[in-house]
Amino acid sequence: MKIDDIDVDSAINSVKELLAKEKDLSPALKSALEVLLLLVTLLLNRITLNSKNSSKPPSTDPNRKKTSKKGKSGRKPGGQKGRNGTTLEPVEDPDEVTEIKVDRRSLPKGPRYQEVGHEIRQVIDIDISRFVIEYRAQILEDEQGNRFVAAFPEGVRRPVQYGLNLKANAVYMSQYQLIPYDRIRDHFQDQMQIPVSAGSVFNFNQEAHERLEPFEQWAKTELAKSILMHADETGINIGGKRHWLHCASSATMTLFYPHAKRGTDAMDDMGILPFFKGVLCHDHWKPYYHYPCLHALCNAHHLRELERAWEQDHQQWAKEMQALLIAIAKAVEDAGGWLPPDEAERWRKRYRKLLKKAELECPPPDESQRNGKRGRLKRSKSRNLLERLRDFEQDILRFMEVESVPFTNNQGESDLRMTKVQQKISGCFRSMEGAKFFCRVRSYLSTCRKHGMTATQALTLLFQGKNPAFMETE
Repeated sequence: MKIDDIDVDSAINSVKELLAKEKDLSPALKSALEVLLLLVTLLLNRITLNSKNSSKPPSTDPNRKKTSKKGKSGRKPGGQKGRNGTTLEPVEDPDEVTEIKVDRRSLPKGPRYQEVGHEIRQVIDIDISRFVIEYRAQILEDEQGNRFVAAFPEGVRRPVQYGLNLKANAVYMSQYQLIPYDRIRDHFQDQMQIPVSAGSVFNFNQEAHERLEPFEQWAKTELAKSILMHADETGINIGGKRHWLHCASSATMTLFYPHAKRGTDAMDDMGILPFFKGVLCHDHWKPYYHYPCLHALCNAHHLRELERAWEQDHQQWAKEMQALLIAIAKAVEDAGGWLPPDEAERWRKRYRKLLKKAELECPPPDESQRNGKRGRLKRSKSRNLLERLRDFEQDILRFMEVESVPFTNNQGESDLRMTKVQQKISGCFRSMEGAKFFCRVRSYLSTCRKHGMTATQALTLLFQGKNPAFMETE
């Protein structure tokens, strides 16, 4: 590896050769120097990890440069001739019409003028204001003094209360735009002169969470019945302690679930995987193999790990395997999503042949050096990767022959991405209750967006007590 144009590997190897030749060093000093060299190697391997050779996000790459896979087109920046652009279009029913008359004093004197039409220009603006509906229920009284009051509309229970649209807007800002409670309070006070406390925003979120219980049960049932499901998990901070946010999703549904644990206890409590019989796409987190469904592994992870094996361990086979997986993915894409059995078998033979070659370059630990140790001898990262590619061939290459199975688990990872944004903004969830609010509401909003609904439309339906159309048809 090179750092600032210095070949660190060569420098370390030179030092090792000098230590081996030096005969006058005490055993203690020689051992200390060897430990220091080992620590330097381990630290260098860690600091040279980036988003291309590990699971680290691109935001952690030092001095990262934006790279484009496309070559120079020779075109000038901006919109090109003939493109279908977007611009403001006039509306047919403006809210206000202002007539502008010609100042006849500015016209030349002499001829008579008659009106022949209008030239129209529109200004599209917003009017952020409070809107109060007052219900006046009629009271009738008979001769005996008995009073009869007209029934108020359903949901109108207090002398003064917040409306459904206000609640939907507050939850939208809190759970979708991830704005803190105090800033939402300021928004309502400054923009609309409506006093909405942080406690009220919490109550709105709690109401949304309760209303969404039927949606969560529906989503669990539908995901358990799906042909393909993506699974992933990420660490979250709840009250200063490490927890895990689990995600089960498909192209049409998303479900998030917070839990103190990462493994099968959490997955069982989530209530989907124990009943799932389709193909589960994941990143080889071992607890997923506890469930007796078909599995498909994320090859984006393999490509990054192969990149690390090439850069840090100088494994030539890793570079070749990386190119082979990319070539298989391209062949599958060109074939329309899956390969015929004979063509898939040809790719498998190339895959296995390369793994046999890798066995020579990256052999297993020497069993003769066990020295009384029991169990499995420690492997290098490259060797562990090689054995996984060998032992899980079916799951790695399942995308070749099953059209519904993708090359990567990008669907699951992209569904989790906004939860990481929430953690960056807020730092943590203050309680498990708040995490559950977030997970259930975001599950609903993500699912609605996958069906072409905006977050505002989805939340408006929710507070009106209506289910989205897709819940009634699927």
